[in-house]
Amino acid sequence: MKDSHGVVIFFNADIPSHLKKIETWYSYFFQQEFLQNTQCLLIAHHKTGSRSDKENPALAPPLNKRKLVHSNLEDDPEEIRMEFIKYLRSIINSVSESRDREEISIIT
Repeated sequence: MKDSHGVVIFFNADIPSHLKKIETWYSYFFQQEFLQNTQCLLIAHHKTGSRSDKENPALAPPLNKRKLVHSNLEDDPEEIRMEFIKYLRSIINSVSESRDREEISIIT
């Protein structure tokens, strides 16, 4: 967990107790480890045919303001793959920019 550059929180949106657990994880990474909100990807997994499929779960603040991706690997695995790639690109860009700033500060 130390020195992490991003966090993916994957949870079963059909199980209410998971909503409380992701609050704990979010709190740890973003309040104690000081990660930025853009470094978080929330993935709400739904089983095929679940009644909450594609509905936004009742997330507590500040989770309700984070990017939330719905996943169902049986129905649309490509969508989650593309969202994950987009997330990884943003993390790589963030790390690269941070490294560039650090190098410039060493030079000057």
